[in-house]
Amino acid sequence: MKSDFTLAFNEIVESRSLPREIVLEALSQALVSAYKRDANIGNNQRVEARIDMSGQAHIFLEKEVVDQVATDQTEVELSEARAHVPEAQLGDTVMVPVRTSSSFGRIAAQTAKQVILQRIREAERESLYDEFVEREGDLVTGTVQSVTQGSLTVSMGRAEAVMPRVQQIPGERYRAHDKIRVYVAEVKKNTRGPQIVVSRAHKNMLRRLLEYEVPEIYNGQVEIKNIAREAGYRSKVAVAALQEGVDPVGACVGMRGIRIQNIVKELNDEKIDVIEWNPDPAIFIGKALSPARVSDMLLEDDFVTGRTATVIVPDDQLSLAIGREGQNARLAAKLTGWRIDIKSVSEATLEAFAKSNESPLESLRAEMPDMLAEVNRIMEKKQANRPVQPEEYKTLTDFVKVAERRLLSQREAARAGRRVAMDGVRPLIPDHAYRMKIEELELDDDINQALSRVDNVGELMVRMLADETGLAQMLTQGGAGDDALEAIRYALDDLVILAPEKAQDTAPADAEVAVTEVAAPAEHQPEPLMPEMALPLADIDEDEEAPPAFIEPEPDIRQPAKKDEFKPRFKEEPAFEPAASAAPATEEIESDEALDRKRGKKSKRKQRELLFDEKRGEVVSRRPHKDDPRRWKGVRLDELDGLDEE
Repeated sequence: MKSDFTLAFNEIVESRSLPREIVLEALSQALVSAYKRDANIGNNQRVEARIDMSGQAHIFLEKEVVDQVATDQTEVELSEARAHVPEAQLGDTVMVPVRTSSSFGRIAAQTAKQVILQRIREAERESLYDEFVEREGDLVTGTVQSVTQGSLTVSMGRAEAVMPRVQQIPGERYRAHDKIRVYVAEVKKNTRGPQIVVSRAHKNMLRRLLEYEVPEIYNGQVEIKNIAREAGYRSKVAVAALQEGVDPVGACVGMRGIRIQNIVKELNDEKIDVIEWNPDPAIFIGKALSPARVSDMLLEDDFVTGRTATVIVPDDQLSLAIGREGQNARLAAKLTGWRIDIKSVSEATLEAFAKSNESPLESLRAEMPDMLAEVNRIMEKKQANRPVQPEEYKTLTDFVKVAERRLLSQREAARAGRRVAMDGVRPLIPDHAYRMKIEELELDDDINQALSRVDNVGELMVRMLADETGLAQMLTQGGAGDDALEAIRYALDDLVILAPEKAQDTAPADAEVAVTEVAAPAEHQPEPLMPEMALPLADIDEDEEAPPAFIEPEPDIRQPAKKDEFKPRFKEEPAFEPAASAAPATEEIESDEALDRKRGKKSKRKQRELLFDEKRGEVVSRRPHKDDPRRWKGVRLDELDGLDEE
């Protein structure tokens, strides 16, 4: 016959859905806490409790083995210790059982109760988290428990989930005790238990519904390439067959549309377009714009605006291709990953005809005079609101195809020239800049977002030098502020890039040290140039060694620089010879100071000298010490004089 302890123990295990080991551990911890409270045992003394399934509890206390016991609470005789631990020796610490009263005091019992409840609650929270974290990204069925203005509470058995308003399908009404299917979007740990966020507007809910309704997707015969969804209104799904002979669209739709209709009903009559994926972007974009028909398409990959597809549609298909409030075009762009520019045949004809006197369309007047005359006649007929025949629309479409392709060729040639200019500037950028992330410039978030297509700081410098106009266009399209370009200039001015240590090994053989810079090709220098990319010179303390290579002085950025002041320093400079480099090179700095005195300003420039140190075998920079004008930071004047004489 089972004891009362066994019955209570099994009831806790079944009602809480907890492992038996965790419940036993909770009971043991409760007994330990109660005994410590009742017997006034300190935390530095070890106490253990062992419970068997009959409900009998045994408490073991840590004691030291001694010859004569002075304190029974911490010491035990050798003979008694060996009765429990045969190999015990004098001075050892052993765990020996202790006798306890049949019942603890009221405070100790209350402590044991609190420990049991707390430990069981913690174990229950861990169990719930482990259960639902494995179901993250899956569909579950729940019951609406409460409906508030901001969110929805869904009961999922032992746990409760929250569905925020942004995760609800617009127009869908929920009432208490309704059974709904939700997508587990996120499971996070919390002090009060797992925090579960569910959704019905997530695009992966549509993916899971397709997997449940279409066996071919679940078995791997059909693959879902991408999903673009606007919950409650319309969704587009791109599918591809992984097994030959399988129709991916027909498998998803089902016989008489029974499969897709079940999903539509589950999603509150949301329209779903199933599209066959194609590796050719032109074909795929044309299908993504369905049900609209496409007359022509031009694909353009620009490193400023990104990938753009110019789609030409018949006049009567323009509103269908764009969709209500641009929904069809927006979903097609999300599905394909291309920026889509939709034009009607008449609109494209007017734009091309207006440029017929400019390059490169001016040659069409000599090559296709009859077509231009016919196009002119048809456009006059259309402007007079007279009916236009289908064959006349075909003539307009043919003209648009020729004109758009010539304009595209012109843009491709311009891009090729910009790429050549960027390739010419790219070797001038330090290699370390290509390993720096844009975030290291500490720009604003809107600028970082606009520069998402720029890989690193080196590429940003290249674009600043060779394609500043394109960079400004990228910032404008990305939503950055008007001062974004100026902020990038100042960020690049403050950038410190350490010179490579191996620069000394590449010095010319005829001079011991030569400081030269590569000249940029004249034909590739842009009109607006970025500021000098000189590496700022750090202050040199007396105990510090000289820098490993020559570093230009830090530019004065006290006043905002004007646009025409940004001149590159990519030009040849004379090499520093050993004899001449010992003389102070302060003429330019002194002239700047004299100019400041004439303007009535107090000069803040730091006088620096460049000289060749034969002991170190390198060019170093020195400036006067702030306390002693006769003392130069890092070396005294008499040492410089001696170096000069050498």
